[in-house]
Amino acid sequence: MRGRTSRIRGVQGRRDGGVRGRPARTALLAAVAAAVAATALTAPPAVAAPEPCIAGTGPYQRQLEGYLGQPVDGVQSKADCEAIQTFQTEHAIDPADGYANLATYRWTVALAARANPNAAGDCPVRSYRVTCVDLDRQLLWVQRGSGVVFEPVPIRTGRDTEETRLGWHSIYWRSRDHVSTIYDDAPMPYAQFFDGGQALHGRLDDLYDGGGSAGCVNLRLADAEALWNLLDIDDQLYIWGVKPGTDG
Repeated sequence: MRGRTSRIRGVQGRRDGGVRGRPARTALLAAVAAAVAATALTAPPAVAAPEPCIAGTGPYQRQLEGYLGQPVDGVQSKADCEAIQTFQTEHAIDPADGYANLATYRWTVALAARANPNAAGDCPVRSYRVTCVDLDRQLLWVQRGSGVVFEPVPIRTGRDTEETRLGWHSIYWRSRDHVSTIYDDAPMPYAQFFDGGQALHGRLDDLYDGGGSAGCVNLRLADAEALWNLLDIDDQLYIWGVKPGTDG
């Protein structure tokens, strides 16, 4: 009997424990339900409405209309403006205001070239890396053999009387945080020198401000950094063509 009584008491103890635990569990479930309800009733954060697109007709209107699949009439419409603004936003072009400017046009040229940038065969194909600098289209890419290892990006090269020098070159010196000793301490981040004072380097300001460089190949900062991480001393460059708006 003592053993049976003990077993009964043990069962009763478990039952009592279960009963005593229910209020706590019920309170916990109620608290969770209240928290979920409060979250459901909380309004989502407001999303700022995009700025209205009011830019007028730009100098590269027809080119951008054609690239973006808009009617090509050379006159800015609301649909044109919004399509250009969306493209600028997607490709981090500042300002993203819908204006058909040079910077936006240059990006469409780079993107259009990415399927086969060397289709014309202007950049020599070698077994080693070759940095191809196309002055005609203002593009730079890197290829090894027939494969592209750095996709085309827009660049800015030398202006009239200070043209970027043509032909084969070799990177002979690199300076990550270089400052020009010739042009008023102008910053030249990720500088990779290939001919005298001419270098591949990033530009902190508007890539197209001023119409041209003093002979260097200017890139957007992120592109210059990526190129720095890819290339090294003795890497080969090949430069050809004529920068639009110069005498060659």
